[in-house]
Amino acid sequence: MDELEIRDADIEDIPVIGYLAQIIWPVAYKNILTKDQLDYMLDYIYSPKSLQKQMTEQKHKFIIAELDEEPVGFASYSKIIEPDIYKLHKLYVRTDIQGKGLGKALLDEVISRIQPASALHLNVNRQNKAKTFYEKYGFKVLKEEDVDIGKGYFMVDYVMRKEF
Repeated sequence: MDELEIRDADIEDIPVIGYLAQIIWPVAYKNILTKDQLDYMLDYIYSPKSLQKQMTEQKHKFIIAELDEEPVGFASYSKIIEPDIYKLHKLYVRTDIQGKGLGKALLDEVISRIQPASALHLNVNRQNKAKTFYEKYGFKVLKEEDVDIGKGYFMVDYVMRKEF
């Protein structure tokens, strides 16, 4: 593998995160979401204003994975209301280089940063093959959840949990 670096992201990295989402999401969700819903969700979640709100108001911490200084993936996480429990909000790797351990490296980095947490939660679309990835690393389905995101669209997810 090329040289992998995982670094903290900040406000200046919003264009990088947005760019990665714009190239990853259409491939990752092409058989799951309609084009209209995909476009709506990309704007809803990854517009510069939304990402800035996530970073500043919602206190989501973002990290970026770089191979030979080229951004290839990102993750975000935050502490949730329950003591010592965190939520993984995002974990995406460019689809053309998946399967090389980058997703695991990002997940491992998040887990190391949140210790001594008692658990890590996440939501994953019920049709997304990423569910298998998370199960491989010890996450278990807690429940199903449908989240209304506006304009008649829902995120139709599993809520998963990994205990430490």
